[in-house]
Amino acid sequence: MQAITRRTFALGAVALALAATSLSAAAADTLKEIQSRKKLLVAIDLSVPPYGMTDAAMQPQGSDVDVARALAKDMGVPLEIVQVSGPNRIPFLMTHKADLVISSFAVTPERAKVVAFSAPYSVNQLVIGAPKGTAIAKLADLDGKRVAVVRGNLQDLVLTKQAPKGATLVRYEDDATANTALIAGQVDAIGTPSFTVQTLAQKNPAKNLEVKFMVSATPLAIGMRKNEPELMNWVNTWVEKNTANGELNKIYKQHMGIDLPDMKKLADEARAIAL
Repeated sequence: MQAITRRTFALGAVALALAATSLSAAAADTLKEIQSRKKLLVAIDLSVPPYGMTDAAMQPQGSDVDVARALAKDMGVPLEIVQVSGPNRIPFLMTHKADLVISSFAVTPERAKVVAFSAPYSVNQLVIGAPKGTAIAKLADLDGKRVAVVRGNLQDLVLTKQAPKGATLVRYEDDATANTALIAGQVDAIGTPSFTVQTLAQKNPAKNLEVKFMVSATPLAIGMRKNEPELMNWVNTWVEKNTANGELNKIYKQHMGIDLPDMKKLADEARAIAL
């Protein structure tokens, strides 16, 4: 637990430093910059199916990729995907290597101190996954278990607060490594989005993986730097329009197999989280 506390303080110190850098800058017009550059740079993690991945030809695919493509098309500029991992999404954004983050980016109070969030465009269900023979049905059952998470990601933040003291959170630098640890039997379980468990189960049928229980359902939003009102207004208008006309639900259902939940409720939850 002392190690967890030190990591938490370290992450907090980095976040505060990034926040100070962001807030010291004057209001920027990144929307105008994107239009002048004639290219939209979007940070996406391509190791988190079905949100981001590559096909057999190594071309980007996934729900976040489709959202980014649709947004860039409506903005009238080509899309350039900036490949990131979970931990470096915010650093890439804050150092202007990306204009937006569309990467299963959950709205959390910690992140809201550093970046600005659009209205939610999607949702992420965080679950515990493990082999069928593993006796896990609730948070208390993680006592004595080794649970894989991605360092600094939502699963790390949530389980650090909610997991029993006897649980050991094994932190990896990206989803691919955490997934491999579960498949290799290096950990007992994994904290991850629900469809990651389903994808792993389909690719590794001999492992008999399944979703044990849901930990939380969290709104996903588009991340951008603070003090960029023109870009924020444009993105929020785009999200509202494409929620109303069903395009965002179409993308979500194509990749997830189910409809989006009540987006108005998600927006209310996101505002409450970010306060």
